[in-house]
Amino acid sequence: MGSLTRHQRTRPRHNLSAEYSHMLAYSSHRQFDGKSGCYIGCMENSMDELRAIVMRAGDKWTATGLPRVSMVRAEACSDQVYEPMLHLVLQGTKSLSIGDQILRFAPATYFVVPVDLPALGQVSGDAPGEAFLALSLILDSGIISAVMADVSQTDNDGVGKTFAVSAAGPELIDACLRMMRLVNRPQDAALLAPMIEREILFRVLQGPQGGILRQIACPDSRLSQVRRAIDWIRLHFVEPFRVEQLAAMSGMSVAAFYRHFRAVTAMTPIQYQKRLRLLKARRQLLFEPHDAASVAFSVGYESASQFSREYARMFGMPPVRDVARFKTPDGSPDPRTDTRTRLAPGPVRPSNQ
Repeated sequence: MGSLTRHQRTRPRHNLSAEYSHMLAYSSHRQFDGKSGCYIGCMENSMDELRAIVMRAGDKWTATGLPRVSMVRAEACSDQVYEPMLHLVLQGTKSLSIGDQILRFAPATYFVVPVDLPALGQVSGDAPGEAFLALSLILDSGIISAVMADVSQTDNDGVGKTFAVSAAGPELIDACLRMMRLVNRPQDAALLAPMIEREILFRVLQGPQGGILRQIACPDSRLSQVRRAIDWIRLHFVEPFRVEQLAAMSGMSVAAFYRHFRAVTAMTPIQYQKRLRLLKARRQLLFEPHDAASVAFSVGYESASQFSREYARMFGMPPVRDVARFKTPDGSPDPRTDTRTRLAPGPVRPSNQ
């Protein structure tokens, strides 16, 4: 397809089929310009437009009206269980602690979350007063499988390096921008959003984290086997368990299960359960009228003192002091507080407890 003039690239758009043809032509034109020397400038323009759209988000993960797509504008970071997702940073920096791994993000970098992961972190703007901006795409294994059927296999198929931060290329940024432009065009989104979602997944499949997507989509992969145990722990996090039980559930020997569970989560099963319990406890303390001891027992602890020690180790201070920081003078939760997007201050440290 020939290159487009500036007038053609900015002409009004009237029908969906013409829009999709124009979308593909525009993407191709951007690639051509990149080879001739203005690639970086085009990508920065796209990043600026993405930031302007995401600045409308609240200080928590905000729905966009597009299936599986969310955005966030935050001044503090998330302590939450992340769903399997593509996480793309647009502005600011982020440190994310997952088990014994710490990931550091800069603008125009992304991370594929392979399974449900309890994680802690910190964010900061690029300059004083600037917010952290990011967007996410929740991963649907069925859609990934459909895209894989049309993508040639690569050698990125092992669980391998599960935790990595990758640079987002101009093609991925361009696809994400076209997706986010649909936020204000719901009449176009019904047709175009699924097409662009497939393109985004295609770009990731062709990149350094493509092997992780393939593992997510394959029901017989080691990652998918481990996910069976993860699903059980999440549903029964207050209950004790035997690792032999989880290994059998995953169809592995105990030794293989330990190895693959750590590869996928950067934690042992016990550490994973502990993080789930403490995240749930913190949310209860913030939003429900319970004392620390009763919350400790409700999430599966048998000792209130052990709960307090482990809580302080994870969040930087004991439960009562930690929660007090998020309360108004009358003792009610600060309406701006959302523990999915706020974290105790202090350095992010890996948790090996």
